[in-house]
Amino acid sequence: MDERRYTEEEVSAIFERAAEAQQAVRRALPPGEGLTLTDLREIGREVGIPAELVDLAARGVDQRGRDATRTFIGLPVGVGRTVDLGRRLTDDEWERLVVDLRETFDARGTLRTDGSLRQWTNGNLQALLEPTPTGHRLRLRTVRGGATGSMTAGLGFLGVGVVMAIASAVTGHVAGTVGGMTGTLIGAWGAAMFALGAVRLPAWARTRRRQMEGVAARLALATATPPAEELPPADRQPTE
Repeated sequence: MDERRYTEEEVSAIFERAAEAQQAVRRALPPGEGLTLTDLREIGREVGIPAELVDLAARGVDQRGRDATRTFIGLPVGVGRTVDLGRRLTDDEWERLVVDLRETFDARGTLRTDGSLRQWTNGNLQALLEPTPTGHRLRLRTVRGGATGSMTAGLGFLGVGVVMAIASAVTGHVAGTVGGMTGTLIGAWGAAMFALGAVRLPAWARTRRRQMEGVAARLALATATPPAEELPPADRQPTE
């Protein structure tokens, strides 16, 4: 289906409302304080935004979750994200979440259920669904396999090379010269190993964070309303 295209008049009206909403928030927000959800609904009403959309956006902010980064000498070797959902996922919602995980990370992964715990794993990449007093918590985490080992070994070789080069400089004879050359080669090899493990880490971490944020945002949208079995009878969709 083609995406809707807006006329010039509609574009002007959209940006005018957006600007009005921005100014309304700035006027209503005292320095160092915040606004309640009721305040946000009132601002939305003034600029023509339905309260249901305000509630949905606020829920998405509440469910953005907490990030966790594991580092090695300042470089990210592990990325994690925890999202409290506020209610329990149904079996159908968990299955749709698994489909999203497979598509997002381009990996089939494996499923496991242990009592009320559910998990989807693909190597070092894990998605854990855990029970909480208020519902479920989704915990996403991954580590860069082999990066820490490669960088540690590289630093070790680099250190050995430096020691050999210093020792050769102190002795100053032919054997020392040969040792210095060997130390230089070992040090260069160690530096290369470290660089190989480190150079791709920042981009890898950014990609994984973005993917996890996308999964969390889509899950927040999918769980914005209670499942059908929890709705009052009057609000349930009729079945054929």
